[in-house]
Amino acid sequence: MLADRVAPALRSPLLVAVYLPTLLLAFSSGLLVAILPIYAAGFGVGYGLVGLATSAAAIGTLVTDVPAGMVLGRVGLRPSMIAGAALVTVSTLALVWSDQFPGLVALRFLAGIGTALWALSRHAYIAEAIPIAQRGKALSMFGGINRFGIFAGPAIGGFMTDLAGIHLTFGLSAALAGVALVMSALWLQEIARSAGPRRAASRWRLVWAGLRDNARDMSAAGVAQTLGQMIRAGRYLIIPLWGSQQLGLDAGQVGTIITAGAIVDVTMFLPAGWLMDRFGRKVAAVPSFALMAIGIGLIPFTYDFLTLTLAAMLVGLGNGLGAGLMMTLGADLAPPGATGEFLGIWRLIGDVGAVFGPLVVGLVAASIGLSGGAWVLAVAGALAVFTLAVLVRETRGMGGG
Repeated sequence: MLADRVAPALRSPLLVAVYLPTLLLAFSSGLLVAILPIYAAGFGVGYGLVGLATSAAAIGTLVTDVPAGMVLGRVGLRPSMIAGAALVTVSTLALVWSDQFPGLVALRFLAGIGTALWALSRHAYIAEAIPIAQRGKALSMFGGINRFGIFAGPAIGGFMTDLAGIHLTFGLSAALAGVALVMSALWLQEIARSAGPRRAASRWRLVWAGLRDNARDMSAAGVAQTLGQMIRAGRYLIIPLWGSQQLGLDAGQVGTIITAGAIVDVTMFLPAGWLMDRFGRKVAAVPSFALMAIGIGLIPFTYDFLTLTLAAMLVGLGNGLGAGLMMTLGADLAPPGATGEFLGIWRLIGDVGAVFGPLVVGLVAASIGLSGGAWVLAVAGALAVFTLAVLVRETRGMGGG
């Protein structure tokens, strides 16, 4: 059975020590997905600044990716994960007392720094600890766990906000992140790193050599990574704003729509991992972004709760089919002995897309309306499909990490 094939990855106690905190942090983040754009818009700012607030966490992650890779190489996985979870907890908790737009942006930026530390250390562990033959399944499992966190988070966050106010939702989000922090501190143990140069200069020489020797593959994969993350991040701005401002839906209904997309999303992470390991990364990648582009492109044609839900579910189907895809590509390309440093650069490339997705949607929407923002994302998805299908070489079987 398909589930049996991911069993080796699940048997590791260290992986279990990361799975549960990851689930809690994802659910903590999911509580805020539907309400943050609506909350930011409530300050009376334009779509461009709403996009900035929605992108603030991704911006914090972006500027921290490469430094986080350096920290990871020096201090190890466990301290990096704990520091990251702690920063997410504190910055989210501070939202309870912050009621100014600049404070919202600043605190989300800090949460993004914590996310970079947490996500990179987790990614590097998988790349080093899991055999290449099982890498796609292991990383799609992590992608699936993040999707499980968003499974009910948007709906619960939306309804909590409608019933009790957004600050209670912020408090619950912070509490869940705090539990993840405690779990990481109690359960997680440092692992023996793979053999390779220990001096920072030696590790970075490996990274630059890998980038130089694989310049064509890295350029094409980097473009695909940027475009792919752009549409993935941008959907979390366009769907809430379209639902609330164009269709007149409340926060609970918007959260339910995002959760409906997540329900479809989480059904695909096991098939996605199996496809990547059995037939190659591109077999999952191309249909993944094609479906997302179509779903986003249909949003301007939706006219009520049901039609927007169906479009969100199509986007969720595409996103689920690409669960763990970009992490797997990065792990495939990473040079042995310098995994953390390389993945810091890889995540930096992707996080450029995660930042620009909401920003571009916001800026385009401010100029020509939300429909234009949706179509820009759809074009980005189409370009990602072309890049992955034609320009990115198949990486299954490459020696990385």
